[in-house]
Amino acid sequence: MNIDPYLLIPLLTFVIIAFASESISKFFAKIHLPLISGLIFTGIVVGPYALKVISIDALSHLTYLLDISLAFIAMAAGNELHIKELKDSLKSIKYNTFSQLLLTFIISAFGIYLLADYIPFMNHMETEIKISVAALLGTIFIARSPSSAIAIIKEMRAKGPFVSTAIGVIVLIDVLVVIFFAIVFSFTESVIDHIPIHLSLIGIILLELLFAVLIAFIIAKIMELVFSLKIHQSIKTIFVLLLGYSAFILSELILNWSQQNLHIHFFVEPLLVALLASFYITNFTKHKLEFSSILHNNGLWIYVVFFTLTGASLSLDLFAKVWEIALVLFLIRIAGLYFGSILGGLTAKNPRKHIKYGWFPYLTQAGIGIGLATEISEKYPEWGHDAFTIIIAVIVLSQIIGPPLFKYSILKVGEAHLKAPDHQFDGVKDLLIFGYENLSHAVAIELEKSGWNVKIATFLHPDQISHLKNMDITSIDRIDIDILKKLETDKIEAALLLLDDEKNYQIAELIYEHFGTREVIVRITDRTNYIKFKELNCYVIDPSKAMINLMMQYIKSPNTATLLLGELKGQSSMDIEVRDLTVVGKYLRDLFLPPDVIILSIERRGQIIITHGYTKLELGDIMTVVGSEESLKEIELKCSVV
Repeated sequence: MNIDPYLLIPLLTFVIIAFASESISKFFAKIHLPLISGLIFTGIVVGPYALKVISIDALSHLTYLLDISLAFIAMAAGNELHIKELKDSLKSIKYNTFSQLLLTFIISAFGIYLLADYIPFMNHMETEIKISVAALLGTIFIARSPSSAIAIIKEMRAKGPFVSTAIGVIVLIDVLVVIFFAIVFSFTESVIDHIPIHLSLIGIILLELLFAVLIAFIIAKIMELVFSLKIHQSIKTIFVLLLGYSAFILSELILNWSQQNLHIHFFVEPLLVALLASFYITNFTKHKLEFSSILHNNGLWIYVVFFTLTGASLSLDLFAKVWEIALVLFLIRIAGLYFGSILGGLTAKNPRKHIKYGWFPYLTQAGIGIGLATEISEKYPEWGHDAFTIIIAVIVLSQIIGPPLFKYSILKVGEAHLKAPDHQFDGVKDLLIFGYENLSHAVAIELEKSGWNVKIATFLHPDQISHLKNMDITSIDRIDIDILKKLETDKIEAALLLLDDEKNYQIAELIYEHFGTREVIVRITDRTNYIKFKELNCYVIDPSKAMINLMMQYIKSPNTATLLLGELKGQSSMDIEVRDLTVVGKYLRDLFLPPDVIILSIERRGQIIITHGYTKLELGDIMTVVGSEESLKEIELKCSVV
């Protein structure tokens, strides 16, 4: 079997560029710009209009990578459409979706048509073609970016009616825009090819949509069969990518066959096929979690491929000429979003504040918009490439300005749930335990021996705990911010949660948002709740798993297990925060520590560092130290006491 070097060399070159692009995108993230900006920037730099590492000819050999990426992005959009989750805000979502789609399209298409004489690739077109192209580009301006919106919501830990409506509208519009684009695209083809528009054309368009649904169903069923097989997830991932790519192959085959045999343009939208197949798997099969996991785990490298190739495809010479037009089109799109959100908010009778900031969440654009622009570029190379460049410019502006505005709107409507500032140590170690039982009693006794102040909060009635002496126990009847304030949660260094998972989560969330307690330890009863507690920076104990891990540790290293359990005679371990400025900036080797002490690691800004003699201390470092009780107190005095 001979491998064509003209196909292999561009691929290998691009693989190397993709690794560099991913690293460069991280730098953009550090300066608070979107990752896709870094990916597109890298593509521009290495593309045929700058350094020419990737030539125009090489790009033509890599179109299959774009198609695979587009199918994946469409499936990611379909995966975000959860029918059950949309029901709670259905009325608001319905009105906002309709008004956003309608007004954004009308205002954008009308604005593009008015500017047609100033847009290089449109000024020579016939009037009816200008109208059709304006409608086609206006359709793309409807598209949103569910992935960007979801990332912001997770970052802000946002929840509430404003956010629920926003994400519902964003996801639903990304589904509808693909259907709408398929319809407008078919009409535009007829106008450009001078085919009269009559009822048969409408019938063909409806048949195209029907075929898209049918092919999507077949692909989804094959995907469902693949997921039911007991094979490694990496193999399932390859099948998902190939099935998505098959939508593009089938679309091309059907189009060519219809032109040759029926003398009509019968175009089945591949993005719609991939999206609908994903929607079916997500909502109507038992494989939703595994499918979501594949999309999540492979999303990064797919976006690296897609957006880097997108950047490489941009014409810098044209970009320099049309940036002013792109800016005007960006403002026109904002006008459509603004009036669409006002109409939707008023119709749905949303709160005044939600209407005021209602257009902010919808500014971001990414995958689907670029995907639709790519289809135009491939279908009409004589002017589509120029249109692609202008659309990308608008999308980049949207992606840079959109996320900060969405964050701002979440803060203004009061639906952000961010972490409170870290609690400052007051010199006294305080522990608050929720739940009274033998375990909490035993923990309290042992820690009080080590100088901790321990308080226990319980739902037990005072009569049930009156017989206990020398123990600070408080009865509570509910969980809210006022109760936690009465328990002086703002003064504690650690919290131990031993209630049921639901109550534990309420407490953990309130502590996370209002008190900034560094150590929150949770005992869970249902291991499916593990992730949601970890998202609140909790240390999670699964009793059954903890016992297995302890036994494994005893087998692998009995001395380590004995030390961790505090059973090694004369030895103990402790986490000590560096707060004394006199030791900040010093190397560990210069601290003159007691000879029986070992510093195992340092936690710094959420990262664990394995230490050595030339590890330099920083303010706020948390050192994990092993040694005798006396030596640990000496180090605590040296490093932690101000």
